[in-house]
Amino acid sequence: MIISQTPLRISFVGGGTDLKSFYHREAGMVISAAIDKYVYVIVKERFDERIYINYTRKERVDDVSEIKHDLVREAMKKAGVTRGIEITTLADIPSEGSGLGSSSSIAVGLLNALYIFAGSQVTPEQIAREACEIEIDICKKPIGKQDQYIAAYGGLNKITFYPDESVTVSRLPIFNSDLLKFGSHLLLFYTNKTRKADQILKKQKKGTENKRETLRAMRDLVPGLEQFLIRGKFDRLGSLLHENWLLKKTLVDTISNPDIDDMYEKAMAAGAMGGKVCGAGGGGFLLLYVKKGKQDAVRAALKDYRELPFMLDSYGTRIIFNVRSYSTK
Repeated sequence: MIISQTPLRISFVGGGTDLKSFYHREAGMVISAAIDKYVYVIVKERFDERIYINYTRKERVDDVSEIKHDLVREAMKKAGVTRGIEITTLADIPSEGSGLGSSSSIAVGLLNALYIFAGSQVTPEQIAREACEIEIDICKKPIGKQDQYIAAYGGLNKITFYPDESVTVSRLPIFNSDLLKFGSHLLLFYTNKTRKADQILKKQKKGTENKRETLRAMRDLVPGLEQFLIRGKFDRLGSLLHENWLLKKTLVDTISNPDIDDMYEKAMAAGAMGGKVCGAGGGGFLLLYVKKGKQDAVRAALKDYRELPFMLDSYGTRIIFNVRSYSTK
């Protein structure tokens, strides 16, 4: 039995420039961080030749091509696992519509577990690249690349996306004690709404050329935030999150709505320094930067919304259980 643990993520600034419609002409950049909320993939060998898959539904098939779960199907093909296996996926939060990158974390976690099951150990770069190939190239999802890379690498990173499809991941050189301090100022609240990111991202992708200047402005927040974080000036994140959110809302009219705007305004009035809706927008989780002395007031202002306590995580996808029974398959 193999079990992989793969983190979810929060992104700070630059989101949207990891879409190919932007970076095919000029480099995109984001700053993202892994958090200690996870997707788990359990892979177990079966005595028979069949394939069992357990998620929100159950599948029992005889051939990989029959699998309806597209991420499982394509990850098995990538890893060369074709029969006699049972796969179960679990998540700390609802796996769809959260804005925390759960779909990409599943893809990354599947590849990690399946490669180990097949007897291969691959790099985070290969796992991230192949997860992008599965989601973007094969499954045709209108998403970007940041989620796959942060899930594979973990930590707090600047990630750069180049027109030639290469990607660089640069971990910010911040001491763990400072990361704890930084993370203690971040709060997540559930908006009480889930949404299908695909429709928002399709509109955003279609309108990229008309919004290139806005996306460029969002990308150009990255180097400044990188330097502020390295120098320990964490409070500057609040104003940059706010600036990024105001820019992001202009990309597509469904990124925010009156309920989310009201929620954000209540948080700001109570003392939050800035924030944004995670992921594509339209629902999921609201990320806020709030100094310690104001956090109780913000929690009181958002008492109708469920908070998700979390910490930043230094690790990307990893194998947390590995007991193999070697067969002749």
